[in-house]
Amino acid sequence: MKTVLALLASLLVAPGTPARPILSPAEAAPFTAANYLGYSGTYASPVADPWRPKPIRTPRRPDFVADGATSIQEAVNAAYRTGGTRRLYIGVRPGTYRGTVFIPAGTPPLTIFGDGPADRVRLEFTVDATITPAQWAAQVNADNRYAEGDPAWAMFQSCATKTTATAALCATVVWAQSTDLQLKGLTITNTLLDTVDRGTHQALALRTDADRTQLEDMRLISRQDTFLANADNVNTIARVSVRDSYIEGDTDFVFGRAATVFEHDEFRLVSSRKDSGGVIFAPNTSPIFPYGFLVTHSRIVADAGYRAAPTGYFGRAWDQGASATGYLPGITPNGQMVIRDSYLGAGFNVTTPWAPAATTARPFLARVDDGRDLNDVNFNRLWEFHNHGPSVPRQSAGAGSDDRQ
Repeated sequence: MKTVLALLASLLVAPGTPARPILSPAEAAPFTAANYLGYSGTYASPVADPWRPKPIRTPRRPDFVADGATSIQEAVNAAYRTGGTRRLYIGVRPGTYRGTVFIPAGTPPLTIFGDGPADRVRLEFTVDATITPAQWAAQVNADNRYAEGDPAWAMFQSCATKTTATAALCATVVWAQSTDLQLKGLTITNTLLDTVDRGTHQALALRTDADRTQLEDMRLISRQDTFLANADNVNTIARVSVRDSYIEGDTDFVFGRAATVFEHDEFRLVSSRKDSGGVIFAPNTSPIFPYGFLVTHSRIVADAGYRAAPTGYFGRAWDQGASATGYLPGITPNGQMVIRDSYLGAGFNVTTPWAPAATTARPFLARVDDGRDLNDVNFNRLWEFHNHGPSVPRQSAGAGSDDRQ
């Protein structure tokens, strides 16, 4: 009993344990939204470039309206062809919009917003990453929404002509390559959901590739790989801000290399397809960059299935590209993440909340020595600071399985 109590006590304060590391106040000080969003340029030579996204404002009269008669893709095409540097607005009327939406690079600063509660403005499509590129092309373009000469034609062709065995990360409902994009008040669902087994079925709801992407009051729903916060150029920083949003899934359902700040969001691990060992976050941060994912003032919760059998993981590193070589320190991405000032609901493994890395199965191991280097490439960079809730050990006793804050 004393050994168990000593272990739990060690989890509460810095440095924590090698399986559950905790930051000290001094160590946590740099991990702020200002720093995660404060740099542009390349990972090798970042440039101070403060981005402080303000709340998204929407006009009464948008420049374009999607209402069923005009699709969201048609409105995006019209915005692209308008050109210029002025921010343009697409208002989406309540309803269900089936099919994909591709937003190409070169689109003017664009805001796409739901004209109503987010749960009434629904973008839906069913696509599984395991299909071939040819099958993907036939499925995505069954209604001929992408044609040669259209703004998004190059995006469509980049996936349709892939020589890989599967469509992989092309399997997304909304895909954006444009900078200064804002999305607000939309529900995006990859409706593959529980129609497949618990195996590897990537099914993205949203993929963003470019800098200064802002999401607010969004609902992103899938199972594996729901939201990819990406940087399309592997050498260049992309920044993403996500506020007041809900993201649901069961496997690596928030992932990517972008420097991303999540504030006042809810992440829900669900057991309907995969009832054990689910993982929420999977950053694949450049090993030479100190800022990957920051989660602050948010809720990390699990459904009743996981609360009954707490096997969920907060996250794991994504050792992208290292399946053949294994993890190569300083070369392979080394996911960086801090969860701070947030609520950690029941349903998660309390002593080992971080899983072995994706792609390589590299065991999770963090430094806990005095004067530790938080960016040591020989160790993991997934940290916690000042959280509360049932999955913080000192509050687990008597807390039950209630995930209310």
